Amino acid sequence: QVQLVASGGGLVQAGGSLRLSCAASGLTFSSYTMGWFRQAPGKEREFVAAFTRNTFIRNGNTYYVESVKGRFTISRDDARNSVYLQMNSLKPEDTAVYYCAASRSISGYSDYGSYDYWGQGTQVTVSS
Repeated sequence: QVQLVASGGGLVQAGGSLRLSCAASGLTFSSYTMGWFRQAPGKEREFVAAFTRNTFIRNGNTYYVESVKGRFTISRDDARNSVYLQMNSLKPEDTAVYYCAASRSISGYSDYGSYDYWGQGTQVTVSS
């Protein structure tokens, strides 16, 4: 059974930092594209960042939504079956529930419909 467990959310002041973690089990982690999405109240789920990977691509690439470029960094540790999202210079508009997700595909990394497994979400609240 595949499980993705996200953690690291919390309340932070604008300009602060948080590091989200997502621990995966029950899948061949190194072969999956890992993504982070977020959903604010009343809004649709939004792509944040992805680290692409599949069975044939060992290195992969990272991608970000424009609004977080230069502030957020996605990374992964295949030995720990984990993906991380370092979030710096946080803004109130970053407030949302953040979800990690895993996809067998490297295309469609920004499309939540391309992901096969989802974590439970972790709340990030940025106060002004």
